[in-house]
Amino acid sequence: MPAEAAISGSMRPQPYRVTEVLRELDDVVTLRLAAEDRAPLPFRPGQFNMLYAFATGEIPVSISGDPSRPDELLHTVRRVGAVSSALAQLERGAVLGLRGPFGSHWPVETERGRHLLFVAGGLGLAPLRPAICRALARRADYAGITLVLGARSPREILYAWQLAGWAAAGAMKIHVCVDHAGPEWGGPVGVVTSQFPRALDGIAPDRVSAFLCGPEIMMRHGCGDLEHLGIHPERMWISMERNMKCATGLCGHCQFGADFVCRDGPVFRYRRVRRPLGIREV
Repeated sequence: MPAEAAISGSMRPQPYRVTEVLRELDDVVTLRLAAEDRAPLPFRPGQFNMLYAFATGEIPVSISGDPSRPDELLHTVRRVGAVSSALAQLERGAVLGLRGPFGSHWPVETERGRHLLFVAGGLGLAPLRPAICRALARRADYAGITLVLGARSPREILYAWQLAGWAAAGAMKIHVCVDHAGPEWGGPVGVVTSQFPRALDGIAPDRVSAFLCGPEIMMRHGCGDLEHLGIHPERMWISMERNMKCATGLCGHCQFGADFVCRDGPVFRYRRVRRPLGIREV
């Protein structure tokens, strides 16, 4: 590949226009993007793009839309820093820079015939949603699909409108729990891992493939609990998304053991990262 092509494809942001801004939560928005005079950008579930807010900077953001609709790129952003705040404040018609897609993907295609277990904590449902959409579109290929979702409170359940639609369609089982609840909540209260026995009741663990995304402490304990329940580490994947800066592995910010998250991840087979994931401060 010519050097100029490589730079254009990976390092030079391309203009994308915001066609819609969806207010998901008080501090979370989803940006719907369309390319400026270019073909749609195909992506695989679990990959991310670098989004550039002009005069501010860029950050990695998982692609959270349906992979069958590459003409509608969705990115869910929480306001936590200067760049994410600038992106969250964009209005319809605004232009931002985008480069990507980058990274590894959720291997749902290789797990056909098995029961897919998706586990999301916090905003972890955003990187998982493309994989769920892909699996639901090919529902007959799987023995079953289950989603276990944890949120801090009922008001912080991401994509609540879509969860209702998925539940109504009946194509998969959904278990939602919250850390803190008020009188309006009638569902389970507790950490997301507390729902595993109920979610996996009657399912042979050797038939389960698990995909987890959320805070690292949740993924660490979640994978450990699933392994204790009989799911093999080779059949578990997590998405790290920590400290990524350049998306090419050159800056070194996201080094995790022998891997660079942006280059070798963000989706990793759990067995590959089990040891460093269990070491504090790594």
